[in-house]
Amino acid sequence: MNKYAKIVLFGLVIWVVPFLVGFLFVDKEGNFIISETFFKTIMIVIGSLVGVILAVKYFKGIRADFVKEGIIIGIIWLIINWIIDLIMVSVGFFPMTVGKYFTDVGLRLLGIPMFTIGLGYALKQKK
Repeated sequence: MNKYAKIVLFGLVIWVVPFLVGFLFVDKEGNFIISETFFKTIMIVIGSLVGVILAVKYFKGIRADFVKEGIIIGIIWLIINWIIDLIMVSVGFFPMTVGKYFTDVGLRLLGIPMFTIGLGYALKQKK
């Protein structure tokens, strides 16, 4: 698979897996089974876990420019997640305004480039 297709595919997976897991924590009417805070925490934890696993998998094929690669994949994955989330907000799947989205969810996704850049930096130091 080409590098750029892999980056986009992994970015989509980072969004899809937490989304699917999230269904375990809401009822048929869309109400949170435990609490909204717990739901958001689970989503971030699952997304982070999937993101780290995929970042490690991605970096296995990288031999140089680790920090640059970490920046690239982190930004692309962040943008992919923001775009899909904002589409879901705009069609009413996530009932909130764009402003509320960024204060409640969107800013939390900044962890994506943080761990990809951190991993890239760690790999650079190891070389």
